[in-house]
Amino acid sequence: MDINVFFAQLDALFAENQIEKVDPFLCGSLEQAKEEKDYGAYISICNEMIGFYRSVSEFRKAYDAAEDVLLLMEELQLDRSEHFATTLLNTATAYRAAGNYKQAYTYYKQALQIYEGLIPPGDYRYAGLYNNMSILLEKMEQNDEAVRCAEKALAIIETLEGGEMETATTLTNLALLYFKVSDYRKARELLERALSLFERNDGRTDAHYSGALAGVGEAYYHMKDYGKALEAYEKALSEVEKHFGRNASYAVLCENCAAVCELLNDEEKRQAYLQTAAKIRESL
Repeated sequence: MDINVFFAQLDALFAENQIEKVDPFLCGSLEQAKEEKDYGAYISICNEMIGFYRSVSEFRKAYDAAEDVLLLMEELQLDRSEHFATTLLNTATAYRAAGNYKQAYTYYKQALQIYEGLIPPGDYRYAGLYNNMSILLEKMEQNDEAVRCAEKALAIIETLEGGEMETATTLTNLALLYFKVSDYRKARELLERALSLFERNDGRTDAHYSGALAGVGEAYYHMKDYGKALEAYEKALSEVEKHFGRNASYAVLCENCAAVCELLNDEEKRQAYLQTAAKIRESL
């Protein structure tokens, strides 16, 4: 089968928001690949199934597709290949999304072992793996280990030419981990580095920028510098409204601003923020 045609048709279903047609399309395509003994297509389609079923929370189907394709790849003696590692990553992420953290960690570690036998240190693919492992370890409340994985990812991403925005995003994620281990000063340093990179992007900002600003606000709040905390939170409000409108995150930031205003003895401003937050929550 022509795998490029498969991907074009799949992309079209997503573009047209015909989500209900994706499952039968994937199953039919997989059956075609099986009949034609097109193992390359079969492996690609199974990986798409893992990702799709994860995204719609049909985890049993994701597990079945993963087990099927991993077994096939072992039979084809591809179990030490980069493609096998990619499938392990997809499988691990499905298990992580389902809350099965122990199994997810096993798959991530297996993927790492394959990478170490194939890919030189510093390769970008390690960064993605370390970031995924960091997210998982945080969920497992192994925050110190999560920090170490995120730092490994950052060390790689910082070497990439033109990777400023990805560096800024990774700095933000790492800073949030430092909050979890109560190192607020380190968190603030990382967030300020992230902000300088975001703001260097020709004035263009994205959703990650508002997250970094909110993180800076939290850092200053814990450090009892309430004036700077409010300034950062208010900048974050502006960014959230610009990109998403007055959504639930906007309401949370308003409540954060209100809490800081109370410490600054600005009751009028505090009440204004609380009223705004209440109106947003009523409308959602």
